[in-house]
Amino acid sequence: MTTTVHTPISATFDAVAERIAQDPSAAIARFEVHSRQIAGLHSEVEAGDFLLTVDEPTAHGGQGLGPNPVQLILAAIASCQEITYRLYADRLGIPLRSVAVSVTGDIDLRGLFALDAGTRPGLRGLDIRVDLDSDADPERLDYLKRTVDAHCPVLDIIRNATPVAARRVSESDIDRAETPFLAGLAG
Repeated sequence: MTTTVHTPISATFDAVAERIAQDPSAAIARFEVHSRQIAGLHSEVEAGDFLLTVDEPTAHGGQGLGPNPVQLILAAIASCQEITYRLYADRLGIPLRSVAVSVTGDIDLRGLFALDAGTRPGLRGLDIRVDLDSDADPERLDYLKRTVDAHCPVLDIIRNATPVAARRVSESDIDRAETPFLAGLAG
C-alpha cells in the first residue's frame, strides 16, 4: 500500500509532477556551473547563487583550500541520494527520520599522471553506504532503495554514459562558443 506522507516536500513533488504531466515541455531543467582557476590548482566554481572553493590537497600540489573535484562528485552522489530518499520516502509513505550516505571511491593516480596508458584516470568503482533511520519493515526499505536507485539523477549520471560535448574556447573564437548545447552530436 502506498500512502503519501503529506509534507511540504511531498506537496512540492506532487505539484511539480502534475505540472510536468500537464506540460511535458516543463520537464527539462538545465543546470549550469562556471569555474575559473584562481591560482595554482585552486578554482572557484559559481553554481547559481553559490560560490564553491575547489582545490587539491597539498600532497597533490594544491593548497588544500577546499574539496577536490573527485570529492565533489562523491558529495554530489551522497547528497542526491539523500534528497531522493527523502522525496520518495515521503511520496511512498515510508517513515524516515533521517538518511545519511557515505560514498567511497578509489582512483589509480597512474592514470591522472600519465604513468600507465592502460590506467583510467577516473574512479575504479564506488561503494555507497546508505544509513536509514526508519521503523519501516525491511521489505519496504528495500523497495525504497530500488526506487531511489532508479530515480536518483546523479547516480544515473555515474551509472550510464552521458553524452559530453567538450570543446576548447579561446577569447578569439568566443562567438563560436555560443553554439547550441550538444550541437553536432546528432548523427
